[in-house]
Amino acid sequence: MNITAGKFKGQKITAPDEKLTRPTLSKVRMSVFNTLQALIDFDNSNFLDMFSGSGIMTLEAISRGFSKAVAIEKNPKVFAVIKSNFQKYLKTEDYDIKLIKGDSIKAVKTLDEEFDVIYIDPPYFSGVYEQALNSVKNLSQGIVILEHVTEVDFDGWSIIKQKQYGDKTLTFLKLPD
Repeated sequence: MNITAGKFKGQKITAPDEKLTRPTLSKVRMSVFNTLQALIDFDNSNFLDMFSGSGIMTLEAISRGFSKAVAIEKNPKVFAVIKSNFQKYLKTEDYDIKLIKGDSIKAVKTLDEEFDVIYIDPPYFSGVYEQALNSVKNLSQGIVILEHVTEVDFDGWSIIKQKQYGDKTLTFLKLPD
C-alpha cells in the first residue's frame, strides 16, 4: 500500500493484518482527496481519522498538505502498526499529528477542537454509522466523509456529494448552516 500523492507520494505503508482491517483502496483515497481539494484549501486545515485502520488516510492528509491530523484506533495490534508507520515517515517535531488508542466514538468526546475534515470508516456492518455521525456534530466545522456499505440515516446532515465504489459508498456531508 502506497501513499498516492503529495510530499510522501509513492512511500510504502505497512498494512495491518487483513483480518483486522480493510484499508481504503488507492483509487478511493485519490477520489476522496481530489473531491476535498475542490472544496477546501488543505493549508492550515486539520483532519480527523476515526476508525483509523492502517492510518493511510491520515498519512495521505499530511502528505497532501493538511497542517494537523488526529487518528483514532481501538485495536492494539493495529494501533502498533499505525504508530510504526507514523514514526517511519513523520518526524513528530515536523508534523502536528496525534494518535489516540481507544474507541473512536468515546475518544472524540475528549477532543476539544473542531475539524475541517472528519473521515469516518468504521468496520462494515458494525451498526455504528449514525452513532459516529452524532458523536462528531460538535467537532465538525467543515466536511464529514462517511465510507459505508449499508443505508444510513443522515438526519441533521446535508449531503454534499455521494460516490459509489462497488459495494461501498462515500458520502460527503456537512452540517446545515
